[in-house]
Amino acid sequence: MQYVVAVRALCEFTAKQGDLDLRFTPSPSAQEGMAGHLAVAARRRGSYEAEVSLQGEYRELRVRGRADGYDSARNLLEEIKTHRGALERQPANHRALHWAQARVYGWLLCQERGLQEINLALVYYDIGSQDETVFTELHSADALREFFEGLCGRFLDWARQELAHRAARDAALNTLAFPHAQFRTGQRELAEAVYKVAAKGRCLLAQAPTGIGKTVGTLFPLLKAMPGQGLDKIFYLAAKTPGRQLALDAAQRIVAATPQMPLRVLELTAREKACEHPDKACHGDSCPLAQGFYDRLPAARAAALRCGPMDRPALREAALQHSVCPYYLGQELARWADLVVGDYNYWFDSSAMLHAMAQANEWKAGLLVDEAHNLVDRARGMYTAQLHQGALRGLRQTAPGALKKPLDKLNRAWNALLKDQDQPYLTHGEIPDSLLLALQQAGAAIADWLAEAPAEPAPALQQFFFDIAQFMRLAEAFGSHSLFDTTLEQDGRGKPASILCIRNLIPAPFLAPRFAAAQSATLFSATLSPVDFYRDTLGLPESTATIDVASPFDARQLSVQLVRSISTRFNDRQRSAQPIADLIARQYALQPGNYLAFFSSFDYLQMVSSLFAQQHPDVPMWEQSRRMAEPERQAFLARFEAGGRGIGFAVLGGSFAEGIDLPGDRLVGAFIATLGLPQVNAVNEQMKERMAQAFGAGYDYTYLFPGIQKVVQAAGRVIRTREDKGIVYLIDDRFGRSEVQRLLPAWWGLQPANTMQTGL
Repeated sequence: MQYVVAVRALCEFTAKQGDLDLRFTPSPSAQEGMAGHLAVAARRRGSYEAEVSLQGEYRELRVRGRADGYDSARNLLEEIKTHRGALERQPANHRALHWAQARVYGWLLCQERGLQEINLALVYYDIGSQDETVFTELHSADALREFFEGLCGRFLDWARQELAHRAARDAALNTLAFPHAQFRTGQRELAEAVYKVAAKGRCLLAQAPTGIGKTVGTLFPLLKAMPGQGLDKIFYLAAKTPGRQLALDAAQRIVAATPQMPLRVLELTAREKACEHPDKACHGDSCPLAQGFYDRLPAARAAALRCGPMDRPALREAALQHSVCPYYLGQELARWADLVVGDYNYWFDSSAMLHAMAQANEWKAGLLVDEAHNLVDRARGMYTAQLHQGALRGLRQTAPGALKKPLDKLNRAWNALLKDQDQPYLTHGEIPDSLLLALQQAGAAIADWLAEAPAEPAPALQQFFFDIAQFMRLAEAFGSHSLFDTTLEQDGRGKPASILCIRNLIPAPFLAPRFAAAQSATLFSATLSPVDFYRDTLGLPESTATIDVASPFDARQLSVQLVRSISTRFNDRQRSAQPIADLIARQYALQPGNYLAFFSSFDYLQMVSSLFAQQHPDVPMWEQSRRMAEPERQAFLARFEAGGRGIGFAVLGGSFAEGIDLPGDRLVGAFIATLGLPQVNAVNEQMKERMAQAFGAGYDYTYLFPGIQKVVQAAGRVIRTREDKGIVYLIDDRFGRSEVQRLLPAWWGLQPANTMQTGL
């Protein structure tokens, strides 16, 4: 059995040494890097070949990759790297890695074409000046073969270990045992659907109710399918920390149920949470965990892989034992883990790490997307960019002299765009070329200055550069899926200013290639109805299968009361506060216990809660507040004790409306005083128009479907197990409408069953 490794991965594993050093920045973006490669290739003529595919073998290793270019007339192979700023500031270990790649490609080409010697060139292309700096070496084929075999020899022990691990992993997965005595109702149906789409290389939208064990019901069958489908990795992607923890717990149960299961499980943690020294920069002169990082990495990597599940605490412990950065150790271990648990952004963001790794290494990856109803809004955020004029004004006051002119030019182009705007919010049909040119020039000037900066740059300048870069990336892909709008505001000094925004409305064009890059993808949630809304907005292929798993619960467990005598519309909220407070009090007096009351906004919540507190001071109550920190959220949930009594007031769509588990009598009921419809404003009205053009259902796609999804999620907090019983009040006259009731769960008994076609 051969171990296949990319040239870059081989060189990074064996040739990287010294410090972790991110100072030679800002690096060109991926788009700039590709443009730089094309620009260099366009300058070559005649016998020049670009993107030369090469591969070779050494014992059990097969090494493959693409050399940037080869000129047969000059017998010259080029390795092209894009950069900004003076090359003198490039860390030595970066240059050493680039030469290693060039030499490996040189040997592979000599071997393929029978060359006795070859000229190698490192071509550094400056994105700013468009100048090339070239370093050349002449090597004999024998010397390059010796270098290649030396790298392979150092990698071979690891490769053999990896081959043995893969064989043991797949053998164990073939005997994988379900971690419980039996499947829950609906869980087997879900698991079979996941296994089938994995076998067929398709996508699945799975709507499955809370309480059937969706995490185990999706993870177990995909692990079971791993050997037969030749999957290299499984990426379990979640929107929030509780979802990731559920996946880690499920993986631990699955591993424990099968003896000698060598599954490598890794949790990826955000940089701001994993960083041990947030006050220091990521280089060896500043951070002790960056100093000598690559020298200590092999021992840290080996220790982490021996420690069992590599969750955040275990990874931190292994990293600190070997004095390396936990965050970057986690990034390195993603190459070697079997199951990686992380946030959506690791696969779906424009600079997603796992997606980039999978493409570079040609991994066959299976995706599991937890609570997938959240992906629509999260993806919109990933492909939205904003620029604040107040930030620009601040920089113009403090920026170095070299940046004054480009920042002033940008400010003039910005003001020209706004000169006729006489309303707070305005959309524009296109992004003016003059503005884009000014942004491009300002971004390039900042990048050049940052690349030469003698000290750590001001955070505000760095952030503005990153904001420009994101804006320009999205400007290149601007289309009917997004809006370009301007919003008037005031800057920090109270002067008129504005926000420029490329606002994504339909993430489908950006997400479709990410689903295509996966071997299979299962998106699951308790609320994925109607299915067409999610298929359309997420860009899932037409072949996507769907399944609607029947609930194990029935209407005898949950009493759903429609309160049609109250309107919670914005203009009616003042008069609705007293009737809602009275309703909560009556239900609490009838059946004391723990309840959640959900409202559409903090203002509405406080209107009702203050009335309730004044009139019923004997009833315990607690409120969600704006921007609650993690300890405060935990304290809010801790009030829901078994056998406890009181009312928790919360905002629909917030931290306590989904993703929390309060089984038994920790929660006996909920009051939902809103349809959850997004606010009617200029942005949403633009979205409605765009959704109507794209899908013919503007109001439903913008307001109704997202709103009712939040209602169902909130109501789902009440019944968590087959033993639970509770009550939900849906407070608004519009809950009586048939188009609303069709979107509510069938097992509530309010309308005929609304099932999805399985398509399996």
